[in-house]
Amino acid sequence: MLQRSKVSAHRAVVLAAVSRPWFWPVSWVPAYLGLVLGSGRLTPADPVRAALTLLVLGPLIWGAVLAHNDLHDLPTDRLNPRKRQAGRVRPEALRIYAATAGLAALGTAALIGPLFVLGVAAVLALGWAYSAPPLRLKARPGLDVLVNALVVGVVAPLGGWSVARDPWDFPWQMGLLGLLFAAAFYIPTTVVDRPADLRAGYSTIAVRYGADGAYRLGLSLWAFALGVSLACASADVLIPASTLPFQLGLAPVLLGAYTVLSRRPSIPRLAVLALVFALPSIGFVTSVA
Repeated sequence: MLQRSKVSAHRAVVLAAVSRPWFWPVSWVPAYLGLVLGSGRLTPADPVRAALTLLVLGPLIWGAVLAHNDLHDLPTDRLNPRKRQAGRVRPEALRIYAATAGLAALGTAALIGPLFVLGVAAVLALGWAYSAPPLRLKARPGLDVLVNALVVGVVAPLGGWSVARDPWDFPWQMGLLGLLFAAAFYIPTTVVDRPADLRAGYSTIAVRYGADGAYRLGLSLWAFALGVSLACASADVLIPASTLPFQLGLAPVLLGAYTVLSRRPSIPRLAVLALVFALPSIGFVTSVA
């Protein structure tokens, strides 16, 4: 009996890991930036709606999308050292997990508002198109980057913004910056998975253009995003003009960090890059709140 309990507990831990809790901040941080920008406050005026938003954008959305992704990637996940844990989950369990988390995400979104439900439904649809044939956008170079950048860089901050303001008032400059930075962050992850994707026959952006080509593209997007942020600060649009000296001093640091840390990317190096990026994020929220 004790052995059976240990096995069940181990299976529960493995299944819980499918939602990758370490990924949740990837959507939480931009959502918080959108919330602060929309409300002008560091803390939400409606804590309940904010907590529900975190629940949806964290374990529920990630659980549904990643379980669905793992379902279609089981054979290759077993070949990828970074994803072997996901490759140990049975297909039946992944189907139940994806359906349950998806329905829970939609149900919780209904407590936030009807437009939030539409946004969650759109993300779930993108998650399906990203992973499942015949579309399987993750294996279509360029579209693999675009889907991730849209969800993390545009939809997540829009979700935070919509807790405080109408979604149609969301500033397009915020969406553009989010799209560019998120794409630049995502591209090195395709380089990390390139050996496993080559063995599996997946044509990601790193497989199609090679590690060097992916690096140059990511660096170009990162540099362009920094240029846009400086232009916004200069024009006192989205980013207050008072922060321009800070932006000018930090831009070379951010460019240098990306140049070094994404050249031979690994998950720890990208984690360090994310920590460096926290500096302008903190500066942004304190300047607009």
